Amino acid sequence: MSIFRNPLAAAAAALVLSACGPQAQQNPEAPPAETPSQPSPDTAGSALPRELDPLFAQAAQEFNVPAELLKAVSYAETRWQMIRGEAEFPGQKPAFGLMALRGEDLEQGAALAGVTVEAASTDALSNLRAGAARLSQLATDVNVERGDLAAWAPVVARLSGITNPEAQAEHVHRGVYAVINQGAVALNQDGSVFASLEPVKVEAKFERPQVRAMAAGPDYAAAVWRPSPNYNARPSGSTGDPSMIIIHTCEGSYSSCWSWLTNSASGVSAHYVVNESGSEVSQLVREASRGWHIGATYDCSLNASKECWLNGVSANHFTIGIEHGGYASQTSFPTGQIDASAKLSCDIARDNAIVKDSYHIVAHGRLQPATRTDPGPNWPWSTYISKINSYCGTTTPSGEIIVDSNSANNDASKARFELTGTWTDGYSAGYYGSGYYYAATEAVSAPATFWFYLPTAQTRTVDAWWVAGTNRSTTAPFIAYNAAGSEVGRVSMNQQINGGKWVQLGTYSFSAGWNKVQLSRWTTPGSVVMADAVRVR
Repeated sequence: MSIFRNPLAAAAAALVLSACGPQAQQNPEAPPAETPSQPSPDTAGSALPRELDPLFAQAAQEFNVPAELLKAVSYAETRWQMIRGEAEFPGQKPAFGLMALRGEDLEQGAALAGVTVEAASTDALSNLRAGAARLSQLATDVNVERGDLAAWAPVVARLSGITNPEAQAEHVHRGVYAVINQGAVALNQDGSVFASLEPVKVEAKFERPQVRAMAAGPDYAAAVWRPSPNYNARPSGSTGDPSMIIIHTCEGSYSSCWSWLTNSASGVSAHYVVNESGSEVSQLVREASRGWHIGATYDCSLNASKECWLNGVSANHFTIGIEHGGYASQTSFPTGQIDASAKLSCDIARDNAIVKDSYHIVAHGRLQPATRTDPGPNWPWSTYISKINSYCGTTTPSGEIIVDSNSANNDASKARFELTGTWTDGYSAGYYGSGYYYAATEAVSAPATFWFYLPTAQTRTVDAWWVAGTNRSTTAPFIAYNAAGSEVGRVSMNQQINGGKWVQLGTYSFSAGWNKVQLSRWTTPGSVVMADAVRVR
């Protein structure tokens, strides 16, 4: 199973990451015709060791850069995660690695460090060495006194790629140098230190952010109003009424995100941006106006056949976009950021009468799967939707349980997903949640299991969701078991048809406790079975 399906445990007050997640494997048994529509993120983080401090020290010493600075830049940019770049905004190069190097900085850093761009993008030490080498080169250009930690601030601003002076000051003082002053630590799942930064008191030699009263967001008072010129009027009529919220990740830091989206030259925007800790939200476009945050027309087949009357309409017409500092490939999202975003989504949904479910609060990648993946497979959808409903004083339907193939999307008290044997991640368009797994059919007992909990014995109807395709099994075996492990029903489904929607499997009598529905591989060989999601209603 990919590390992106296993968010790493938070084990300390500071952000806690793990370097030891299991690595994804290619499934040699799967027919080659199954080609995910999205690039697989499986190689990201593959070279991430369990201890980063020695690597920071090595790179810092080799290129005469303060180790504290190197660690702080990496933490501010990626929270010490080995990110794999994705496109989010036209004209912005994807960022890679612990240092979030992109474009010219990635290429020149790699050359200076004597590694390939590919290595600097995917290998932890190569990425740190490329970042240190680039920082060193920039320091030489402006004649920085290398022993003076405060004097490196202009170099930090330069490496960020931010051009807006206010955003630069925010990034330097409230980002990188705040980390240096406060320190940080990250632990592995077993409690060992993954990376650490002892606090150092230092004042950056860089102009501080302006001290001025910032206007509150016109629609969300808890936001800072930073108006973007990149918007226009929504069309009149029902297609212009906000009816969905789209969740994005910036593929960069918060400061770089809002500064880019408020730059007229970028030609893009979002209504809101939430920072990494959740301590600040910026509003850039009024909710009544049409933001420019998604480059797709609506296709209801990508969204469980919901709101099909909007098919062919620009998704910007009827949506409100929320960007988040961070990356689609990161393994987890800070609790504070999810919390702040859920409060914001609640406010938007309440004011615009938007349905508060996963079909109307949706991922950018779901509606634009050909070119976008954000917010990525590890966005905690179940927690997020539950928080939105909690803040709005509403509840999710109590009788329905959805078991997604991404455990991060499940309410662990009611649903969980397990794989036996070798299965492969898939991301072809039309999946539920954030991807699925597939495996070759053969005479082997290695199922995908969708577990769900019932407090009492009940008769329930079970549905399944898959992505249809010509190489899918026409006899995919779904088998239902009660909590005692006794089979209560089975059915064979044709997965070459009826993709991208719920398909009824049957109605069965389950017992109190953890019941399950298994998708078996034991059927006619030569095809694949698709394990995506199961709904119990």
